[in-house]
Amino acid sequence: MAEITMQEDKWISLDEAAEYLGVKPITVREWIRKANGIPAHKIGKQWKFKRSELDVWVKSGKSAI
Repeated sequence: MAEITMQEDKWISLDEAAEYLGVKPITVREWIRKANGIPAHKIGKQWKFKRSELDVWVKSGKSAI
């Protein structure tokens, strides 16, 4: 696996995650609510994501469930 730089694996917001995945923020919120395995982390009152974890999740096929 290619080495991940700190910039590529920084914490991103829900809006940034939605943009990264090419969906609307409401879709990401629904995935979190349905607990379909999206790798979301609650930090304070905000949901945060790592791009590398989102990539693994998409490649696993769980995003299609």
